[in-house]
This record gives sequence, structure tokens and C-alpha cells, in this order.
Amino acid sequence: MTEHHSNQNLAARFDHLRRIAIKEREYLVYTATGLMQTDPQLGWLDAIDKNAELTERLDAFVSRFCRLQDTLGDKLLPAYLRLQLEPVGTVLDNLNRAEKLGLIPSVVDWIEARSLRNSLVHEYTEDIMLLRQSILRALALVPMLETVTKNFETINLLPDTI
Repeated sequence: MTEHHSNQNLAARFDHLRRIAIKEREYLVYTATGLMQTDPQLGWLDAIDKNAELTERLDAFVSRFCRLQDTLGDKLLPAYLRLQLEPVGTVLDNLNRAEKLGLIPSVVDWIEARSLRNSLVHEYTEDIMLLRQSILRALALVPMLETVTKNFETINLLPDTI
């Protein structure tokens, strides 16, 4: 495989992942907006077992929050780094590089979002106060994920890159 062909494949993968991230962002924002419009303080969590519709919305939000983060950090960022002939390293190395390149606003916020992602997915808690705090913080981090997606959306691949 020639270098040109390899770069074309990388560019096509990057573009594909970017389109996916844009759709995922739209779905996440839609779901987050719906949750906040229902009740900005998520008081309904006190009776979560009695409201299947809101439980499904909450599950959709958590799923979309996690999915967008996975697409951006685990797939799109490494694809972009490879395309730019940047070194691809550990997740933390990649995040530090992304911050320096202006792709993510803050490694600290990203790590916090990742921690929330892990706790929301793996530890569906019975502590409603903790769940409320986690969801509210995740909702507050949605604009950061929007910004990162927009940063990738505006990247213009140069013809000699592909």
C-alpha cells in the first residue's frame, strides 16, 4: 500500500468518525436539553422508579454522553493525530497533545467527564443525591463536548494530507 493510499484511508476514517461525532453531539444536546427543560434540578430522580419515561431519557442521556466521549477521545483524536503524523500514545498523552493543539479546552475537564462516564455506566447508584450530582455535573460538561466536536468539525484537511 502506498503512502498516498494509506493517507486517503486515514482521511476517510477521520471524516467518517467526524460525521458520527457530529450526529452524536446533536443527539446528546437534544437529550440534555430535554432533561433540563423537564426539571433543571432533576427533582424527579427522587421517584425515578415510578417514571419509566424519564428513566429512559436519563438512560439515553448517559448513553449519549458516554458514546460521544468515546468517539471523540478513543477514536477521532487518535485518527486525527495519525493523519497529522503526530505520535499516538496513552490516552493521557493524547489528551495533553489535544489540549496543546487547541482541540480540547482542558485535560482536567476531560478526565472529570471520563470519570463521570465510568461511574454513570458502571455504578448505577442507589444514592439518589450522588446520582443527581453526577448527572448535573455531566450536564454541565456537555458544552465542553460540544466545543470539542465543533473543533474537529472545523478541521480542514489539506489536499496533500489525503
